[in-house]
Amino acid sequence: MAEVKLLGGAVSPFVYRVIWALKLKGVPFEFVEEDVFSNEKSALLLKYNPVHKKIPVLVHGGKPVCDSTVVLEYIEEKWPYNRLLPSDPYDRALARFWIKFGEDKGVAVWRMFHSNRDQESRMKAILEMLQTIEEHGLREKIFHGDKIGLLDIAFGSMLYWLQILEDIVGVKLFDPHKFPGLNAWFEIFKKAPVIEENLPDQDGISLFFKRRREKWLTSA
Repeated sequence: MAEVKLLGGAVSPFVYRVIWALKLKGVPFEFVEEDVFSNEKSALLLKYNPVHKKIPVLVHGGKPVCDSTVVLEYIEEKWPYNRLLPSDPYDRALARFWIKFGEDKGVAVWRMFHSNRDQESRMKAILEMLQTIEEHGLREKIFHGDKIGLLDIAFGSMLYWLQILEDIVGVKLFDPHKFPGLNAWFEIFKKAPVIEENLPDQDGISLFFKRRREKWLTSA
């Protein structure tokens, strides 16, 4: 088997999407830690992602694949066992639609975290996103119980980091009383064996982003 390396940072939700996918597929890999916010990029990162100079980067047999969504699609196609996308074309398209929805709307989470300005509109955007998933996504049965797929990975990473960033900012948006269906699914997701065994260090991530937020607010 060709060597698989993952260039990433342990504080990145986009990196953990790839970690969970590889673990679910049973693909062994070497994790190469990169400093997520350093201006000085490693020689390895510049070699394998000279265009964007960002993580995650999956290196398979010496060939790099960049951008977390592209990496997830590559993993699904390269290792077609333990499928992470539905076999039915319509269901597969539906999963891709909701993954794209989460990526587009989830930007509001990071905007809320990076600055104290315009917080009301940013929190409103997050609540609208969660409400849309609760009302429409769950109704369309986009999640499939104990069977973890790419859609679960995408939303699971977003919600895991949202809860950490909420605590740092001092707000509560992902309320289990407001979003009971989504919260119930998220609890099931976290208890899936492969996910539970590979959850990131919540305290470590929280400490890291507390320091980053203090720095951003000071320099703003």
